[in-house]
Amino acid sequence: MKKFTMRDEEFICENCLKKVTKLQYSARDHCPFCLYSKHVDINPGDRLNNCHGLLKPVGIEKYKSTYKIVYTCQLCKKNHKNIMASDDNMDKIIHLSVII
Repeated sequence: MKKFTMRDEEFICENCLKKVTKLQYSARDHCPFCLYSKHVDINPGDRLNNCHGLLKPVGIEKYKSTYKIVYTCQLCKKNHKNIMASDDNMDKIIHLSVII
């Protein structure tokens, strides 16, 4: 089981440059506007990954009663997944669900 470190922090998205506020109910790990994330963790919230590449959203997969956003790191090319947040842009989520 992966170790989870709670880090709910505000940040400026490096892709769309919008200010992203705290999630309040869990750790914010991606931009709710453009869905991009940053490759900073080995285990959720630990900030121990040295890559720091942008994680581009490339797909969606079902996870329990919600969905996970599937990413590819634009720097190291590794795949990564984050659970979608309640305030994510649903138009972007729907677009990702139809990418083949």
